[in-house]
Amino acid sequence: MLAIDLAKGSFQVCAIGLDGAVLYNRVLSRTRLAALLAAQQSCIVAMEACATSNYWGRVAQFHGHEVRLMPAAYVKPFVKRQKNDKADAEAIAEAASRPTMRFVAVKSAETQGRAVAFRTHQCLVRQRTQLINALRGHLAEFGLVAPQGPASLKVLENALAEETSVLPVQVREMGAIYLDQIARLTEVIEQLAGELEAASKTDAHLRRLCTIPGIGPVTAGAVAAFAPDLDTFDSGRNFAAWLGLVPRQRSTGGKTRLGSVSPFCSIDARRSCTSFGSRRSEYLSS
Repeated sequence: MLAIDLAKGSFQVCAIGLDGAVLYNRVLSRTRLAALLAAQQSCIVAMEACATSNYWGRVAQFHGHEVRLMPAAYVKPFVKRQKNDKADAEAIAEAASRPTMRFVAVKSAETQGRAVAFRTHQCLVRQRTQLINALRGHLAEFGLVAPQGPASLKVLENALAEETSVLPVQVREMGAIYLDQIARLTEVIEQLAGELEAASKTDAHLRRLCTIPGIGPVTAGAVAAFAPDLDTFDSGRNFAAWLGLVPRQRSTGGKTRLGSVSPFCSIDARRSCTSFGSRRSEYLSS
């Protein structure tokens, strides 16, 4: 087994023999790590599911290795002493050898591409909201108040264009810069949303997801990009637990104590998960 503590430039690699003994635990550069994966005979490559783990997982699979990705929270209890790269690599090796450990599937490059598109869309939406709120706040100092949201942007635009208003020239110039940036972001956002909607009509996987009540093109794209293979879940309840739609348990001493539910939980989300559970066999068979 090769247990790798991932980083950007230097990687801690802990090699474990067939008898469970540590063969070596040393630091390798990116080039040397890639050469090691290419030269090493087929073995288990264990890593934490973090940034760049899917890339290195695909590299290891390309060379015939078995990849085991684990959430960082599952590895932390196996750190025996103060936290450092060497101890983390040994903890990864020990966690990966546990028979009850749960592993994360390696995502393909296409799946990660969908995630990049979805996150880019959400990032641009947040940037546009930030610009709109900033413009609203600036104009509110001069008595121009408009409701929240992009739909009310026209009110601010008309106020800046009105020649009889008492706005200083500098405020008009800065407002024009805000409006120009918002218009550019809106154009890109609409383009990305159109691409997601078009993909939901042509991609068979997204088209099946959109048949679930409460699931639209954007949500279907998010499920396809971030959710693991749906064969992993036995029912819609398990999928809801993966999403965080079930209360966190803090039950000890025989007494059941349920915590709060994720803020994402809503009536539509519950209905979608329930519908997925009732139609899971139909979905997978199609």
